[in-house]
Amino acid sequence: MAELATIARPYAEALFKSSQADLNGTAQWLDALAAVAGNTRLLQFADNPKVSHQQVYDVVADVAKVDLPEAGRNFLRAVIENGRLAALPGIAGQFRAMKNAQGGSSDAVVYSAFPIPALQLGAVAQTLEKRFGRKLNLTVQEDPSLIGGIRVVVGDEVLDTSVKARLEQMKVALTA
Repeated sequence: MAELATIARPYAEALFKSSQADLNGTAQWLDALAAVAGNTRLLQFADNPKVSHQQVYDVVADVAKVDLPEAGRNFLRAVIENGRLAALPGIAGQFRAMKNAQGGSSDAVVYSAFPIPALQLGAVAQTLEKRFGRKLNLTVQEDPSLIGGIRVVVGDEVLDTSVKARLEQMKVALTA
């Protein structure tokens, strides 16, 4: 079977081209559908030959709890009928990458040992945007194993200022 990224690319490109009028709205409902399609139990249900495409569509649309526009309903039906439900998270990722490239921004995940208040997050966002040289769409995830500080992942770039990383650096320096 072909790689999911290879399968996802034409779907993401077609959706991107057809939704130029409302990229943000499309990204929202696509992310909701992708989150649902990432469930292994749902994929097993969809692969069952006794289950119709309409039943799979009904389950996905109901669980996603998002108001799909006509284009979204048609897109979901096409993905299900072509047996590409497992590729939906990849489609969403590639769509988001195209949307970001057009807008000159990138997705960034900030891992923090503690919750970051909104006011501080704004300041962190400004500093990170200067550091990485582009607009960032921040997502914050808590990771208590960091002990303190933050770890930022932007695509394949990582900025790690956590206490855990500094302790690892000290360990390497002392054992060398």
